[in-house]
Amino acid sequence: MAYLLSQIGEIVGGQTKLVTDIAIHHLLVDSRKWWYQQDALFFALKTNNRDGHFYIAELYKQGLKNFVTEHYFDTTNFPDANFIIVKNTLEALQQLAAWHRRQFHIPVIAITGSNGKTIVKEWLFQCLQSTFNVVRSPKSYNSQIGVPLSIWQMNSSHQLAIIEAGISQPGEMENLEEIILPDIGILTNLGQAHDEYFLNQEQKLTEKLKLFEKVQQLIYNESDDVISEAVLNTYPHLFANKPTVEIAIVTTQQRIGTSFRIQTANENFEVNIPFSDEVSIKNAAICIKTLLVLNYPVSAIIKGMAELQPVQMRLQMLQGINHCTIINDAYNADLQSLEMALAFLKQHSGNSTRIVILSDMMQTGIAPDQLYNRVALMLNAAHLNKVITVGKESLRYLPQFLQQHIAIESFENIEECKAHLKSHQFKDAFILVKGARQFMLEHIVKLLEQKTHQTILQINLQAIADNLKTYKNLLQPATKIMVMVKAFAYGSGIAEVAGVLQFNKADYLGVAYVDEGIALRKAGIHLPVMVMNTEPDTFSQVTEYGLEPVLYNQSIGQQFYSFLEQQGVSNYPVHIEIETGMNRLGWNFADLHYLHEMLNVNTPFKIQSVFSHLASGEDKNENAFSLMQYQRLMEAAKAIETMVPYGFMKHIANSAAMTGIPDMQLDMTRLGIGLYGISYNKNIAEKLRTVATLTTNVAQIKYLEAGETVGYNRAYMADKKAVIAVVRIGYADGFPRSLGNGIGFMMVKGKKAFVAGKVCMDMTMLDITGIADVVEGDPVEVFGSELKIEILAEAAGTIPYEIMTGISQRVKRIYFEE
Repeated sequence: MAYLLSQIGEIVGGQTKLVTDIAIHHLLVDSRKWWYQQDALFFALKTNNRDGHFYIAELYKQGLKNFVTEHYFDTTNFPDANFIIVKNTLEALQQLAAWHRRQFHIPVIAITGSNGKTIVKEWLFQCLQSTFNVVRSPKSYNSQIGVPLSIWQMNSSHQLAIIEAGISQPGEMENLEEIILPDIGILTNLGQAHDEYFLNQEQKLTEKLKLFEKVQQLIYNESDDVISEAVLNTYPHLFANKPTVEIAIVTTQQRIGTSFRIQTANENFEVNIPFSDEVSIKNAAICIKTLLVLNYPVSAIIKGMAELQPVQMRLQMLQGINHCTIINDAYNADLQSLEMALAFLKQHSGNSTRIVILSDMMQTGIAPDQLYNRVALMLNAAHLNKVITVGKESLRYLPQFLQQHIAIESFENIEECKAHLKSHQFKDAFILVKGARQFMLEHIVKLLEQKTHQTILQINLQAIADNLKTYKNLLQPATKIMVMVKAFAYGSGIAEVAGVLQFNKADYLGVAYVDEGIALRKAGIHLPVMVMNTEPDTFSQVTEYGLEPVLYNQSIGQQFYSFLEQQGVSNYPVHIEIETGMNRLGWNFADLHYLHEMLNVNTPFKIQSVFSHLASGEDKNENAFSLMQYQRLMEAAKAIETMVPYGFMKHIANSAAMTGIPDMQLDMTRLGIGLYGISYNKNIAEKLRTVATLTTNVAQIKYLEAGETVGYNRAYMADKKAVIAVVRIGYADGFPRSLGNGIGFMMVKGKKAFVAGKVCMDMTMLDITGIADVVEGDPVEVFGSELKIEILAEAAGTIPYEIMTGISQRVKRIYFEE
């Protein structure tokens, strides 16, 4: 469904300046995510730290011509663009979505709660999609911005909508209720999320209940007395003629699985789900009640709940065979999620070959020729090299719409595709695997994935983006941010992490050596890259790949000067490091006259920045020394300013000093370990997200009698009966030997399991005595959300940097985006 720009202007009460009154199909709020839709309308939203109007020029240059702006924005520099000018762009977005919602008369389910919203939404979709054409919120789009974008997806083919709604402070839910206008409400629970923005839990519950002002049915956890009392007091009319639904929960004796005994006014029956954890049981109970409210057939409820799949709320990047990277999105296929997956592929693939393996799309409600025309528009815009399809419809329709330069191979089913791929050798490619569950494309992922042992470092790319944003929000508006990605991005993967940083508008990247900079360029990273330690024999690579070297003394400066003169290069960007007390690399103040000699009228240099390193930026007790370093840097920078006729950046603050000594932010700051969620500033640490999680699993379980020993040198002796788990990680993987003999521990079933005996090269033994139900293959967390890396590092007598950078390259990396 589309609206003319003139219609949208009337709907939002805006002033229109139109060159062409075109029909709008897509709404855009993030300039980074526009890549192919000419019929998109960009809303220039303002937040506390960012103004969307700043990105209009960039979008205009790329070809987008439709914008919603506020009155202060000057439109005169965009002569062939269309503008709708409003008082508040966020309010306009919400007004448009609310108007759009009122064009449809289908049942709308709204879900809110502190957590579980996305799980319940996706499980309901899994059960209902075979019967209804369902529109639902993408991912976790539940905010003041996310809800309007979710509602915008509704079209005339849909028969049911499931929309998430989340709030972070009072006064927000009224807006969302007006946009969604739900018929059926679901309240999952009341947790601790966003407590800091509410007076108490009662106020937060009251605010959440405002979503259900006009619903006919409300589903919630009736065993929660607080929620039940609030619901009954707020909406007593909903329960005057409420049918009785009683659900008894019986946990099976199997390892996983739960049975529900359901009793309604008319019948009794049993429902089984393939999960046994408490959270899944509560979410499934909510789903069963909702399906009954929808009068869904009992046989379909039983079947749907028995076939529930874990909700994959993230895209995974895996190491593939022959230096390929696999993007695993093999659990659903619809237009919205395909668009997101292709954007993710474009963001991370750089200059590599791009391949998409795609299944048919099911239950879209769109005629096949129209559907695959829209699919082809996305694929064509993603600059792919090859498309491989699985399914009869894509085989029939897609080839006629794809551009000729994209190779296509089509197969009717997964078995044909697997047989072909077994004899096909991909190399150095990024491969997106995207498909509906029934096509089982996860078998393709397993076929293409590099086989490694089961110790895995998972990197949350969304957490990296969120942590970058957290630090950006601490900076003065004019202060830039350089992110250090040296040492393989602290063990996390230099190309993958840098791709996220580039997409999220970091200003600079910093590396230790030239080969790291080259890796970034080969991965398609075009941000400025500062190289801390450049050697003379790499000068030609520095200039070839457009890297910016640090000149830290007279010798390296003179050698690079001579090299540039020989090459006939001028105005080459360099950085000057000043020694202020770290006594590592850097110019001494007394030697700056040698730099002056190099900065003559014909110099081949252009200084980009002058900087130094704080020796103890994280230690408040050393603030006086840090202040002395800052003053020395400023003195040196002032001297250099007299040597050149232009300005340059100054920087000294690291992650800790950004917040601990904010006056040192200067023109740029350097973000290092803080990006990965590690900070010794408690106030900042609470705002950061865990990025890296290192897990392994149980290889074997040993049952010991008193007096038996474990490991080399019999370092552990059981003083009574004991249970030992042998796990697949050792010092060759990066688990320090210093954590042996009960010093270190890992998390098994959410409980601490201490190291028994010495850490071996490839294995470590854990004492799991007293931890119930551990079996071979169970996961073990080495560090992550349950066991913070700071705790592990402290036990090992080291720092998180050393733990992170010490993780072996044989440890499998999995990158994911929520």
